[in-house]
Amino acid sequence: MANALLIDYEFCTGCHACEVACKKHLGLPQGQFGIKLLQDGPRELPGGGWEYNYLPMPTSLCDMCASRLDEGKDAACVHHCPAHAMRFGPADEVAAAAAEKGRRAMFVPTV
Repeated sequence: MANALLIDYEFCTGCHACEVACKKHLGLPQGQFGIKLLQDGPRELPGGGWEYNYLPMPTSLCDMCASRLDEGKDAACVHHCPAHAMRFGPADEVAAAAAEKGRRAMFVPTV
């Protein structure tokens, strides 16, 4: 059964824990990332208020933590996310959760 990663951008705090956990798990050198936290904003909104978004993006170096899954563990980024903004599991279940979340979530199926 294929797995997938769901990232709920509404709850990401921009802490970089996913980056650090993934980097350590994969043993990546400086400047390389399995997941990279991108920043959008800050921007002033019409009528007042500000928008500032954090967007964790898996890269081509992400292996969906295959070795951790084989050990019965969760993906490193999911395990270490203090905001619980990520979910990893069977693609059908994660796709259903993504549909409930709407446009503020990103669904990343495995290949």
